[in-house]
Amino acid sequence: VAGIERRNQSTAQEFILLGFPGNQQLQISLTVVFTTTYVLILTGNVAIIALVMAHPYLQTPMYFFLCNLSFLEIWYTTACVPKAIAVFLGKSRAIPFLSCILQMYFVFSLGCTEYFLLSVMAYDRYLAICYPLHYSVLMSSTKCTHLAFLCWVSGFLVITIPSSLIATMSFCNSNVINHFSCTTDSLIFLSCSDTSMVKLSSLILSVLIILGSCLITLASYILIISTIVRIPSAQGRQKAFSTCSAHLIVVIMWYGSTIFLYVRYTKQNVLDMNKFINILNTIITPLLNPFIYTLRNKEVKEALSKAFSRM
Repeated sequence: VAGIERRNQSTAQEFILLGFPGNQQLQISLTVVFTTTYVLILTGNVAIIALVMAHPYLQTPMYFFLCNLSFLEIWYTTACVPKAIAVFLGKSRAIPFLSCILQMYFVFSLGCTEYFLLSVMAYDRYLAICYPLHYSVLMSSTKCTHLAFLCWVSGFLVITIPSSLIATMSFCNSNVINHFSCTTDSLIFLSCSDTSMVKLSSLILSVLIILGSCLITLASYILIISTIVRIPSAQGRQKAFSTCSAHLIVVIMWYGSTIFLYVRYTKQNVLDMNKFINILNTIITPLLNPFIYTLRNKEVKEALSKAFSRM
């Protein structure tokens, strides 16, 4: 009997992504929205990287970190959006077990890297506004490279713990994932193994990474705002507030949605809501990032103007 039970508790060979159940019109609408947004995300972020590389006066710490963020957003959306589009079209709902684990690993690793990058970008703005005379020393090119490298390495290392635990789980019941991509919550509910360690490790990492980076980011912006209000020039205050307010919109959207998704113990009854909230992380925030972080900056507008005039 014990042998039969062990055979039944085997690892699934593949999963079926449910997506958003509905009629053909809904699936076509979702396909159009995701495809259009994905193309815009790729175009916008590639344009930012090309623009910064082509103009030496844009090669500052702020734009260096922005290029890292743009590069990250390209791969973050590529890790899940093309497969989601295939699911909506009904062409390829199946995903092999290994591909599912790898997709989950890359999406969450890139997500963690984004938390760290946003914190570093907020810290960079804090130094630029609060310590302008010492900024070039405090944020040298070497330090920028080290900070960016640390963000990427840390983001990919911390997710190895829950990913390795999930990879060893057994799946003996349904293989249908109630999502348009592979997520931790969905896989936990399909498992017939003891998932307490996975849930606990995911919760601890979520609290440390998401709330920790959120506190650093918010603290940086609070200090920035307290410095801005003391600027004697009204024009200077307006320019600084304009830049910071745009950044805060993205930060609030990103952290608000991810805190709801991950900083809580996993529950079955919120899986459907998770899919809708995930849309914010998957396509909305990556779409807004290049526009909010660049189009409100005078230097970028000048670079775009020169690029279009040459064309």
